[in-house]
Amino acid sequence: MCSLEKRGNLFILTLITDQDVEHRLNPNLFTSIISALSKAKAQSTRGSALVTVSHGKFFSNGLDLAWVKAAGSNQEAQQRFDQLLHCLNQLVLAFISLPMPTIAAVNGHAAAAGVVLALSHDYVLMRRDRGVLYMSDLDLGIKIPEPFMALFRAKLSPGSTRRDLLLRGLKIKGEEAVKMGIVDAVHDGEEGVSEAAMKMADGLVKRNWDAQVYVEIRKGLYPELCGMLGLATEVIATPRL
Repeated sequence: MCSLEKRGNLFILTLITDQDVEHRLNPNLFTSIISALSKAKAQSTRGSALVTVSHGKFFSNGLDLAWVKAAGSNQEAQQRFDQLLHCLNQLVLAFISLPMPTIAAVNGHAAAAGVVLALSHDYVLMRRDRGVLYMSDLDLGIKIPEPFMALFRAKLSPGSTRRDLLLRGLKIKGEEAVKMGIVDAVHDGEEGVSEAAMKMADGLVKRNWDAQVYVEIRKGLYPELCGMLGLATEVIATPRL
């Protein structure tokens, strides 16, 4: 599950450590995160920002494939898998349409859909001393659906960065992820990456940007992705001069 805390204009979304310390994305966790984002959107004002943090070894270990395999039949398993992909699509949509800057504080491993979760944010900070980014889909024999490929095309540099993450299945540590342009910066320890994310968010909050203008510029940056998500752009007719 997750929790949402509001400190002034700063929202803190925390993936809560319970029995599932890997933060695998299942229907319950998807519902919890999307509900929290909806709440943050409803409570947002000019100059808001959101930071996503987690605790434990994993930022997110991807889709809950154990929940899929626990189905009673192959048909039900496929239905469960399709349900998770739909939920992941809705999660990306919720982040891309959130009217505020977003920062992922990746303090542990992020695998497959966990990488999608991280890259759905505007900024990604990573822990230097522990954790990798790993697209396990190729090793598992799972084709990456087109909306998430559009996210990778939008967020990752073409050429070797996309190839090594998606077609080599490399487990990429923090320093290398910075060099490849996947994450913005690395910091030492769980507290270090969380504190850096909060400091960045505080700076963004102080810019006091118009929420609707921010989200429309974001949508304009990723037209292919937004088209697949069904996100239409809106005209802003009240500029602040």
